[in-house]
Amino acid sequence: MNIKWLGHSCFLLTSEAGTRILMDPCDPSVGYCIKPMEVDAVTCSHNHYDHNYVAVAQGSQVQYITGAGAFQVKEVALRGFSCWHDDQQGALRGQNIMYLVEADGLRLLHCGDLGHMPSEETIQAIGPIDILLIPIGGTYTLDHNQALAVCERLHPAVVVPMHYQTESLNMNLEGLMPFLNGAPKEWRVHRMRQSEATLTPESLGKDRIIVLDHACKAAG
Repeated sequence: MNIKWLGHSCFLLTSEAGTRILMDPCDPSVGYCIKPMEVDAVTCSHNHYDHNYVAVAQGSQVQYITGAGAFQVKEVALRGFSCWHDDQQGALRGQNIMYLVEADGLRLLHCGDLGHMPSEETIQAIGPIDILLIPIGGTYTLDHNQALAVCERLHPAVVVPMHYQTESLNMNLEGLMPFLNGAPKEWRVHRMRQSEATLTPESLGKDRIIVLDHACKAAG
């Protein structure tokens, strides 16, 4: 599975068979130069402008996935899990959907704008996680301490931080370093210096944080 960070919470997943899943595309006003692209499906964790810019998803038969439940995109299986955008059961910012993507022998969870520790019932329903895409910037989502607590509870092999302050972002969020500095010392940090990484069950490893450069920075 190839994982490409386009900026904010937007990722393009490409399976070995070439199926392309675009996740949480953000409006250009957020600050990232996400261009129209051919994809098979697009997921949106919730209906906010920095996560639902589906206009960039091009193709003759694009599947638009916005709710909880089970979905199939060619050989890729997805399942959405309902949770909250805040720690008050949605009273502040509403619902959020976490999407589990199963492809190429890997299980990837995109947390969307998760704002709380998922319930034990949800954690059990999700099951084992290989790759966790998790917001760390606080203000609108988990902050770095809360994100680390979720990581400890879900036990992914690989963590990819997202939704944090960069030089391109037109929001005021925490940056990357509080998360990295707070992580357990035994976790290995891999700074890719590029926007994408390809992972397989054989190359996955464990207790790893993969830091991607967003695509605009990598291209520049």
